[in-house]
Amino acid sequence: MTVLIETRALARNFGAVTAAADINVSITAGEIVGVIGSNGAGKTTFINMVTGYLPPSSGEILFKGKSILGKSPRKVMHSGICRSFQVAQLFPELTVLDNVLIAYGMRNKGILSMLTPLSNKQTIQQATELLEEYGITEYIAETVITLPQGVRKLLDIAMAMVGKPEVLLLDEPTSGVAIDDKFELMDTVMKAVRKSGAAVLFVEHDMEVIARYSTRLMAFYDGRVLADGPTNQIMNDEKVQQLVTGHHLEINTDQNSNTNSEVTYA
Repeated sequence: MTVLIETRALARNFGAVTAAADINVSITAGEIVGVIGSNGAGKTTFINMVTGYLPPSSGEILFKGKSILGKSPRKVMHSGICRSFQVAQLFPELTVLDNVLIAYGMRNKGILSMLTPLSNKQTIQQATELLEEYGITEYIAETVITLPQGVRKLLDIAMAMVGKPEVLLLDEPTSGVAIDDKFELMDTVMKAVRKSGAAVLFVEHDMEVIARYSTRLMAFYDGRVLADGPTNQIMNDEKVQQLVTGHHLEINTDQNSNTNSEVTYA
């Protein structure tokens, strides 16, 4: 399998506080990787470093074998790595259609200009097809501020996919979403992602979501990757249960079978 993202001895310090230390991971094409850990464990710090929002204190970040250290978030996005945010990064006073048109404008031109209209027959058709794929066409004329939280999440992820990434990073995609809606949201996202062929790494606190959608799991603790391996093995690992999840989890070992049973520990 092609290695897309590789980090080597990645670390980030904030003064005397270590937010991430010695993170050595690789993400290959087509993987669906879950990330768990308590608040402050280093999960979002890791994503922010990989996507250019936070410079590491030391270490390397490679995308398809080439360093992306020092690249701006926009350049990282154009390289092939896109992300969504725990709090959806949208234009609240604009319509859903306008938000998507801006995303297409950023992808196609890189810099928006008052002299270049974003709306034309082609871009409107592209935007409409994207919203259909994520099941939110009915909201196309609604302003973002009026949308339910789940729809905002879907819109944020759909806009990230406008960049046609090879890797999609999701920061708590079901956070704030109603319990009854979380699986429907993730089903929609995963269907679209599989169609695109992108690898996915998603941070999530909901263990039901992790168990259902990830085939590989990384458990963060104290700024490090405590364990990394097949989801069912990591979730039933005694060390992970003691330090990360805090309790025993009954996981169906047939749900996320993986021929690679190797588990690595920090």
